[in-house]
Amino acid sequence: MKIGSVSENQKIEKRISITPEIAKKYISIGFEVHLSKNYGAHLGISDKEFKNFGVKFSDDENEIINLSNIIVQLGLLSEDKCSLIKEDKTLIGVLNPFDNKEKLVKLRKNKINLFSLELLPRITRAQSMDILSSQANLAGYKAVVESFAYFEKAIPMMMTAAGTIPAAKILVVGAGVAGLQAIATAKRMGGIVFATDVRMASKEQVESLGGKFLTVQGAENLETEGGYAKEASDDFKKKQEELLSETLKKIDIVICTALIPGKKAPVIIKEDMINNMQAGSIIYDLAAIQGGNTAFTKADEIIEKYGVKIMGESNILNKLPMSASSLYAKNVFNFVENLFDKENKKLNINLEDEIIEKTLIK
Repeated sequence: MKIGSVSENQKIEKRISITPEIAKKYISIGFEVHLSKNYGAHLGISDKEFKNFGVKFSDDENEIINLSNIIVQLGLLSEDKCSLIKEDKTLIGVLNPFDNKEKLVKLRKNKINLFSLELLPRITRAQSMDILSSQANLAGYKAVVESFAYFEKAIPMMMTAAGTIPAAKILVVGAGVAGLQAIATAKRMGGIVFATDVRMASKEQVESLGGKFLTVQGAENLETEGGYAKEASDDFKKKQEELLSETLKKIDIVICTALIPGKKAPVIIKEDMINNMQAGSIIYDLAAIQGGNTAFTKADEIIEKYGVKIMGESNILNKLPMSASSLYAKNVFNFVENLFDKENKKLNINLEDEIIEKTLIK
């Protein structure tokens, strides 16, 4: 069995799907690994590091796609490369079926097995494959670091002979994996941290990290069976707005992480709320790629409104590509290992396995 990966468009994506450490693991369970020339060079990983473990390289990416039984990537390949994938081959990655529906339907008609890893069920057995959690952890950490770099005051409380500098107040909107890591990071760096989420189960998690959970009076638990947030009712949104409006008046830094799978990000922080914030405050919006949680968010731009800087990246993980690649590659390997019949050296697409059934695009 041959597994391959070709270089991503590095203007959009700097992460890689196979690291030298993971290439060694694939080879140890019986795979041949094929990569495009200079696959990890932009991360400082030479082809030699891969070759030491037996990886084969080609400067013809079409050849790699043609000969690989399994192709692993970050995102969906370009249309010309997708057209090279043959019947019964397997493509694994973050295929974004909500936005790429037509392209994926076309690939399915060509009898190509498509696995989209963001569809993994949130069950214990899938935790080692959970790309959303591993990547969101890094995103939450980096969002705090980036926002602190732009904030023009100290973060922790400092008591000096000249007087006391108060600790910065940070609000995290959305207490999923990224939000919880943001809370932990901000707390470690000396901030006073508040958080809000539509899922009441988040309260205990936020408080365990030293954050204060802001609860909407009479709040409903808006959590799906899979553990994701679902859209709030109009009544809840109104109460949440009132709570946020008052809270934001005393907040220095806001980290937004609220996303609804497959939908535009909810606009939580409205113009009038931003207008009431203190000049010099920062909003870092991790939901920028899906429209953003604020009224003004634009991906890859810093917008200043009423003295408040609003920041968002289309792919914040491009700022941590080594760490993000390491975790992503491990997640993918664990997924492939679950698919692979080692004894017969072939894939076993067992639809009775919830992990396989949920991630397979039908």
